[in-house]
Amino acid sequence: MAASLVVLISGSGSNLQSIIDATQNGILKGEAIVTHVLSNRKNAYGLERASKAGIPTSVHPLLPYKKEYGNEVGRKKYDTDLSEKIIALKPSLVVCAGWMHILSPEVLAPLENRNIGIINLHPALPGAFNGIHAIERAFEAAQQGKITKTGAMVHWVITEVDGGKPILVQEVSIEPQDTVETLENKIHNIEHKILVEAIHNIVSATTDA
Repeated sequence: MAASLVVLISGSGSNLQSIIDATQNGILKGEAIVTHVLSNRKNAYGLERASKAGIPTSVHPLLPYKKEYGNEVGRKKYDTDLSEKIIALKPSLVVCAGWMHILSPEVLAPLENRNIGIINLHPALPGAFNGIHAIERAFEAAQQGKITKTGAMVHWVITEVDGGKPILVQEVSIEPQDTVETLENKIHNIEHKILVEAIHNIVSATTDA
């Protein structure tokens, strides 16, 4: 039986598209299926990608919660409801593919209690440039002569941002002629590949267990 994937997105959904393609014609065919795509932004183009593929979607925006409950209480309520939405979808695995919200204990603890794993794609090597603007920060460090390589990883999600155990890591060299744009392109091309491979490794291990 194919593993059910719930994919969380915030933007264009290019990483989502790589997953969809792999379930239709690639290494995930017969192994996994995207059963739902959830976005925190109603205008995320990834929702259109999902709809074109016949995948159900939903939107879970933060702003209404902040307006009704205030910032702190609203965020906790938002996260609690997010975990309930995900659990109700009964996923085998949750995939953060460009999800732009930090996942708090209010989200992670209920998933862990139900043995629902959640993974994230991050454009940096383990322990380097955790958090936002990772590519730009790596490029700046290279310009200062501090590093000659960066990379991308897929890791398990824990409360520490980008601090979970890596599943797949791919290095990317930073060449003297690189610009931020060319470095972004190199990393994004690798991200699509390792995200699919990581999902494949996880669902294959689960099937074989």
